[in-house]
Amino acid sequence: MLKKLASDALGLSDIGKIIGPEDYDKTDADDYIRHEDQEKIYFLIKTKADEYCFTNSAFIHVDGEKAISSKRLLKRYPYAQYQITDVFLETAGKVDLDVEIKFTLGEQSFSIDVDKKQLNKLNDLYKALAYISEKVHDDNILFELATGSLDKAVTVLQNTRLSDIQLADQYKQLTEFSFSWLTSAREQYQIKDFGDVFERYINN
Repeated sequence: MLKKLASDALGLSDIGKIIGPEDYDKTDADDYIRHEDQEKIYFLIKTKADEYCFTNSAFIHVDGEKAISSKRLLKRYPYAQYQITDVFLETAGKVDLDVEIKFTLGEQSFSIDVDKKQLNKLNDLYKALAYISEKVHDDNILFELATGSLDKAVTVLQNTRLSDIQLADQYKQLTEFSFSWLTSAREQYQIKDFGDVFERYINN
């Protein structure tokens, strides 16, 4: 009930409004942030029915089917599991009241209308999401190249003429090395926290 009153007080409609940090506590999404794990909200768009929340580690969609209903469906999309692609920003024409940001997370596409008076702030979000999309794309290529090199090493070992004892020892060493190497590569190329990117582009 208090959240609904807060929505009314914020003057929300079907066109999204960018919420400032001072009002994050008036939103439903704020209740589901993992503050215990240092998760932080960097950008939040709210309509009467929905909330679109961007944190350093995930996109959170508080999905309300109808504005008059109090039921909400919480959907969480960690950036490490759902790659951001197809980031677009559609500006307004002379008679339009809203601008639109579009992006895809995994296989789920989003299109969010925002009050055109807040275009400058939405530009910041667009730059952050576009950068993350490009960064993850490049890192995935590097990770695939790196794992491909490891596969080649295994193939070379399989074709090497060694005794059974030597081969078993070489496989053991390669397995231990591979586990350590892949763990390090995943940490380097599969980023889970993009707080530094949001800090760079989001000017609240």
